[in-house]
Amino acid sequence: MTAPKGQDPVAAAAAGDREALASLWREHRRWVGAVLLAHLPPGADLEDLLQEVAIAVVQHLKELREPEKLRPWLRSVAVNTAASAARKEEVRRRVLRPLGEGEQGGPVAQDGRQEQAADARRVLEMAQNLPTDYREPLLLRCVQGLSQRSIAEVLGMPETTVETRLARARRLLREALERDQVGPAPSAPPQPAAALTRMQP
Repeated sequence: MTAPKGQDPVAAAAAGDREALASLWREHRRWVGAVLLAHLPPGADLEDLLQEVAIAVVQHLKELREPEKLRPWLRSVAVNTAASAARKEEVRRRVLRPLGEGEQGGPVAQDGRQEQAADARRVLEMAQNLPTDYREPLLLRCVQGLSQRSIAEVLGMPETTVETRLARARRLLREALERDQVGPAPSAPPQPAAALTRMQP
């Protein structure tokens, strides 16, 4: 099914235009990934959750009555998908715990590049452990590169509140890094976690 020519891209996608829908997902996929990253439960796979969000978009985009509210709607879908994954993981852990399920550690990093990657992952883990009010704006800013105004629009709050939360998030992350004595990852190659540590107050 193809929507009338000149129709709003969101409305066209909601009307069943496959090309418009594919284009819409390509445009917002990375942004949705940043939202998921802010709410990613332990043990969940980001790519799997992205696939779940994509399926939900295909199935439910037609229910969006106000195309200009696409991003808040996508955020709601992403947050709900992450929450559902967290519930499923908790059920899985409760089922497997009596069986003595253990955690396997990865190989110890041997060279500088592996150590850098390990530090970057650790910084990102620390960011993901921040309270949601601070974690989500920080990851949207650093991973996706959204402006404070865009973040404010998505989260439905004043831009000044976003600015305050970003400043607090950076301070909390720096303090965590100092406690853990993990050095910031170098600026190259670019990593989401490295971007977090390079932000200025």
